[in-house]
Amino acid sequence: MKITAERQIHIEQLKVLAHVGVSPAERKKRQRLVLNITVWPARDHRDMKDAISCTVDYAALCQSTKTFISEQAPRLVETLANNLAAHLLRKFRVRKIKIEIRKFVLKDAAYVSVTVTRTTSLD
Repeated sequence: MKITAERQIHIEQLKVLAHVGVSPAERKKRQRLVLNITVWPARDHRDMKDAISCTVDYAALCQSTKTFISEQAPRLVETLANNLAAHLLRKFRVRKIKIEIRKFVLKDAAYVSVTVTRTTSLD
């Protein structure tokens, strides 16, 4: 019998401030965004040997996310999600990433969100 396992690291409701929006009024000041990020590390959890260097440092991933977003000013949250996914795939040893960005702009809705999933080859 072959047994397979998949390990994920999930960050729930990371709060950031960003300049994002279509209209000049919307882009004028930073808006609160909430991110949910799931990564699939490149290394199998059985190979980690209980060492932070063998996995994804989620504190570093959060800081990198905040820094990256603070340096961006896209019109679309979709663009921000795509660019952030590409950035994190380049910076961290992950084979797959899923990012949801929530934006709080509609008074009749709790939030609007965009979700992207990206994979990369680590060969």
